[in-house]
Amino acid sequence: MTASTPPWPRLRNIGSVQLMTQLGTELGLTVPQCLAQTGLDVMALADGQAQVEAAQELQVVSNLLAGLPEQPLLGLLAGRRYQLSRYGIWGYALLCSASLGEALDMGLRYLDLTFAFCRIHARKDGSGHWLVVDDSWVEPSVRRFLLLRDSSAIARIHRELTGLRQPFKSVQLALPAPPAEQLAAYTEAYGCTPQFDAQEHLLELDPELLARALPGDNPAMREACEVQCHQLLQRYRARDGLAGRVRELLLEGGAALPDMPTVAARLHLTERTLRRRLGEEQTSFRQLQEETREALAEELLRMPGLSLEAVAVRLGYGEVSNFVHAFRRWKGMTPRQYCRSERA
Repeated sequence: MTASTPPWPRLRNIGSVQLMTQLGTELGLTVPQCLAQTGLDVMALADGQAQVEAAQELQVVSNLLAGLPEQPLLGLLAGRRYQLSRYGIWGYALLCSASLGEALDMGLRYLDLTFAFCRIHARKDGSGHWLVVDDSWVEPSVRRFLLLRDSSAIARIHRELTGLRQPFKSVQLALPAPPAEQLAAYTEAYGCTPQFDAQEHLLELDPELLARALPGDNPAMREACEVQCHQLLQRYRARDGLAGRVRELLLEGGAALPDMPTVAARLHLTERTLRRRLGEEQTSFRQLQEETREALAEELLRMPGLSLEAVAVRLGYGEVSNFVHAFRRWKGMTPRQYCRSERA
């Protein structure tokens, strides 16, 4: 990761865009206004399993702020909408945890499966147990909104897990104190009135509450959810970094997959540098090439009228037998058996 690379994954579930578009329309905006310059439309919102780029979600935030300048509490209004059920498998993993402390640990380990742009980590020192909400990576134009949205969403989650109205012992925000008439909204969002003009954004945790058992404790379900969280996070990260760019170039290869010298040249890197940097991301060009071939093979075999010879050539195999051998290694069956199983 370079100094200019945001720490959050490039791809995320569309759920947050759906929630913010609903908020915008309830406050008087149209769907096109909410989605302006995102490349998304109302049909995209209908697919709850779709993925969007982080940049698209940030554009929706900018659109809301531009269209609703008279709403100083917009971030708090948004945060209350992020109930656990909106987070998919991550939310279920937390609900199945044995204690709030275990749920907190699970939640932070898989933070990149959430919609948060602020970076969140736990701190324990002589003064107490804290959740630190770091908004330093967020662009100044949307920083206040996302700080309030992400931190009040944490409060919402803690309420759902514990059933308590006041999830934190105290809240500190490195924001100027709002007008007196707005304080009630902050108290409602966090369960207590925050201390403003602080050095950093802190949510104080109650140690006794962290040890309290949760009603949904289910070890078997929790283990299954964590496996899925790990797999999902790996898929998100596979699209980021240099490895993600190499995959894109391999998929754009046209008649045949490009080789390593070609990809290195496209990236303006030497082969040695490409090999080293992929190693730093715990992968290799050969591994990425194999993964791409496997994914392409599945796609090509679903296409009607395409012969095995044509598929083998597209994937860079000189002989059909070599392709069949590789496919059997990937899937445990021949390409023809795979096609039959897909039709079935």
